Amino acid sequence: MPTVAEAPTLRALLGRGDLHLRLEGDENSLDQGALDRPLRWVHSSDLTDPTPFLSEGLALLTTGTQFQAAADDASVYLAYVRRLSARGVVGLGFGTEVVRDGIPPLLAEACRAEQMPLFEVPYRTPFIAVARAGAEAIAAQSYARRSWALAAQRAISLAALRPDGLGATLAELARQLDAWVGLFDAAGTLTREHPSSLEQTVAAELRAEVGVVLRRGARAGSSLRIEGVPFTLQTLGRGGRLRGVIAMAAGDLDQEGRGVVTAVVAMAGLALEQQQGLDRARTLLRAGLVHSLRSDDPTLARRIARDLWGGLPAAPILVAMTDAGAARRDAAREWLELRADERGGGLFFGRGDDGLVIVVRVGDDEVLDEFADRFGARIGVADPSGYDAFSGATDQARLARDRGVARVSHFADVARTGVLSVPPSDEARTVAAAALAPLVRHDLDHGTALLETVRTWLANDCSHEATARALGVHRHTVRARIAAAERALDSDLSSFAARAEIWAALRLSS
Repeated sequence: MPTVAEAPTLRALLGRGDLHLRLEGDENSLDQGALDRPLRWVHSSDLTDPTPFLSEGLALLTTGTQFQAAADDASVYLAYVRRLSARGVVGLGFGTEVVRDGIPPLLAEACRAEQMPLFEVPYRTPFIAVARAGAEAIAAQSYARRSWALAAQRAISLAALRPDGLGATLAELARQLDAWVGLFDAAGTLTREHPSSLEQTVAAELRAEVGVVLRRGARAGSSLRIEGVPFTLQTLGRGGRLRGVIAMAAGDLDQEGRGVVTAVVAMAGLALEQQQGLDRARTLLRAGLVHSLRSDDPTLARRIARDLWGGLPAAPILVAMTDAGAARRDAAREWLELRADERGGGLFFGRGDDGLVIVVRVGDDEVLDEFADRFGARIGVADPSGYDAFSGATDQARLARDRGVARVSHFADVARTGVLSVPPSDEARTVAAAALAPLVRHDLDHGTALLETVRTWLANDCSHEATARALGVHRHTVRARIAAAERALDSDLSSFAARAEIWAALRLSS
């Protein structure tokens, strides 16, 4: 953040020549930065314990009357300085030649032991002059910060009027804060940054933290440190529908800095909400093109896609279908938009009746694996095809998605499991149950095992010997049970059609 006025510090106060203040001892004996802590006020007190009336960041002035009874008791001085240090006092000024000449040596020793800056206030410099100088410096800093905030907000407002208002706003914020600023979209992808200077390891850890914030889904601001660099995160959008995150390589911001950031967050949120209407129209257009492609005539879709996105992926293509849920639909869409822009017509997507359809060139299917990993989605991929077989390809993709066991399942793998691996309908299950009902009733009424015998018999290619071995019975028992099953079913199981019917019913009912 730019320094627009000298910050009020003990060093700045000691540097005022008109006050004639003198630091006791050597600055090098103090902790580094002890004289550069923010100075929030100057107060005077001769109480033995003034800490109940002090605040952090204050410089205390005293004439030492509280030490008159202490004589040479070093513990009194040490306890006094420790109380001040614990309260957050940044410096102690001793007014000489009022109660005694010079600074008490035991007080100087206690201040050195506690790393408390100690300075002399000569008799000719009234305490009120020191207090007024501190107040003037604080007021000047406050005025300068307010002036900076007003100028920064004006510059940011003007930047928002540029063609790329969002990008210009973020660039101006980075300039005003003199810090790195980045915008992550709803998918957790870094879409804009100013300047481009983050190290890879820092960027990766920051991206992971942004992903956690977005998955949480609640509006929030947070701070963290990555490899010593402080970052502030601010979410964009409504709770449950976050539109992204603004990240800044800045630690604790003062009130004016937070006000500038709040203005940018509001502008960015408004810009993204306005863009939402355009995104909705684009989503509907893509869905319409998917519907058009299902007619197996790509003429209209090609013309529109060429004008808007650089065209459709060149055939042969892979048609995929995913089950990305509504909770992450916006993030998935934004991620796919970025990938489509990168490929310049090499990727197309749109919502269909049964899920999100993704189309890529054959050989470019790595984007499908990346999508599945990022969004935890299941994806079905059809066999390579042309646009004249698009409707069949979407059916294959849906079946592969619903029946596949892998995160990304290909129709060719699902098809190898056979025709009867296709999900049965409720109607098919009803018919199957009716077909097997005579065997079920016979077993219940007579204590037989006709259903299990028929199942084992068909599984062993209708071999009586193999079935007998599998069931541990005599082959004549198997023959008798099959005959009883034929009577119960009123069907001749020696025909292929009858066997296939019962086999299908058994598969559908399992």
